[in-house]
Amino acid sequence: MSTPTGDDGFLHELEQDVRAELRRAEASEPAEEINGVPIGEWLFDPVDVQREEIGLRNLLGAVEAMESAPSHPHGSHLAARDHCLSLVRAVDRPTGMARYGRMFPGLDPLGTDPQLLMRAGGNGGVCDAAAVLGGLGPGDDDAAEAAGWPFFGQLVAHDITADRSAIAGEVAPDALRNARAPKLNLEMLYSDGPIGSPYLFDLGDPATFLLGPDGADVPRNQQGVALIGDPRNDVHLFALTLHVALLHAHNRIVELLREAGVPDAEVFDRARITLTWHYQWIVVHDFLPRLVGRSLVERVLAEGCRWFTPPASSAYIPLEFADAAFRYGHGQIRHTYRLLDGGPAVPLFPDLVGFGPQPAGRRLDLAQVFDLPGRPPAQRAKRLDGRLATSLIGLPEQVTGSTDVAYRSLAVRDLLRGETTELPSGEAVAGLMEVPPLTADELEQSWPNGTPLWFYILKEAEHRCGGDRLGPVGGRIVAEVLIGLLRADPTSYLSLEPGWEPTLPAAGPDFGLADLLTLGGTRDR
Repeated sequence: MSTPTGDDGFLHELEQDVRAELRRAEASEPAEEINGVPIGEWLFDPVDVQREEIGLRNLLGAVEAMESAPSHPHGSHLAARDHCLSLVRAVDRPTGMARYGRMFPGLDPLGTDPQLLMRAGGNGGVCDAAAVLGGLGPGDDDAAEAAGWPFFGQLVAHDITADRSAIAGEVAPDALRNARAPKLNLEMLYSDGPIGSPYLFDLGDPATFLLGPDGADVPRNQQGVALIGDPRNDVHLFALTLHVALLHAHNRIVELLREAGVPDAEVFDRARITLTWHYQWIVVHDFLPRLVGRSLVERVLAEGCRWFTPPASSAYIPLEFADAAFRYGHGQIRHTYRLLDGGPAVPLFPDLVGFGPQPAGRRLDLAQVFDLPGRPPAQRAKRLDGRLATSLIGLPEQVTGSTDVAYRSLAVRDLLRGETTELPSGEAVAGLMEVPPLTADELEQSWPNGTPLWFYILKEAEHRCGGDRLGPVGGRIVAEVLIGLLRADPTSYLSLEPGWEPTLPAAGPDFGLADLLTLGGTRDR
């Protein structure tokens, strides 16, 4: 048999690599229990592993299709072999999975009875908002910021964290693995670029992303599974719509670069860096000020981080961030959403669940959840108060996989996750930071040994910031980690050019997420 050469040789090698990875994934499928601990009590979701296998099968099918496909009749742009050789190239990722760690290693783990956690997070528990819905008037549960911001936060979480570890019993930090590089580099969008992930890009123009037939969806295989950089961005309509908006923004940046005369061999790299740096800017100057307060962001930028200072190229994700503070967004999910002006109000789950093609009539107008130029104010996020919307207390099976009813509650999952990873109490972290702790009345729930950090941060937001943003403990953790990750990344704008400012068009004096979301739909310079 002759050895394939050129493009055929590349695709042949890619096919062999994908087949090998798929064999490893299939060989590592977990049993129903590990060390006597049932699947429902593991830190990671087995459904993530299943989706990873689905992604590999999709990639294999895409490669096989490309190997057998004729030359593209409209192909005018070739994928340069060094498309990944940029500031954000895949070769810069750590070899092997990145690690988690502790932000406050000197604090003892809380240790709470799991049954107490399950009662608190289950139906009728202190985390269930259903009990107070009857006493709320119109707008009583609304926060100051627009309803789309927690979903943007979800995409940020997908960009920097992906747990693939089967965890049971006591957990040491060095046993945890993160399948994402701890960088705000839009890996969940670009994956391995046009060479490593060719199924994400237009075969005739590999510098641009491939979109669904009407441009409102991502491409999908014949079974409806998304061909996407991170399958979790297909979990519901909001994450999917934001992902698609970012794809359109990248494609528009490619157009602008070509209009400016950038050589075709450089267009993809320039577009990726441009989008990534604007995204990083948004995280620092638009997202964080809304979430933790502008004064705290300015202090951390000016004075540096006190609790999270990883050296360059050695960043990690603190468990206090991943398993507590940055799960704040679960408490901001509204009870219902309008997708269009005058449309019906529906809950997030099960009505807007993803993992399949969205019906043509179910499209989200982003102006319903973000304040966009020239449009009326959007719906607001739910107030942070420690209670989760009913649709999150009973997640659909498409999200959780087949599991016990108790584990359908996202609040139960959040509380148990903090217990499994041995997080300290909220009071202990507040004491270390020299922040006055919440009172027993403010917590509304008796916790014998201290309050789980995740719940404490939500109640702190309610009583210290009116439910509009995170308080001093939660805000400090989130601000230091996100800014610390950017400072530890030698390719971020904050490391390379701290004085850099956005170059893309803005509707007002300051560039923000609204400008990025509308970029793909405008031809204004």
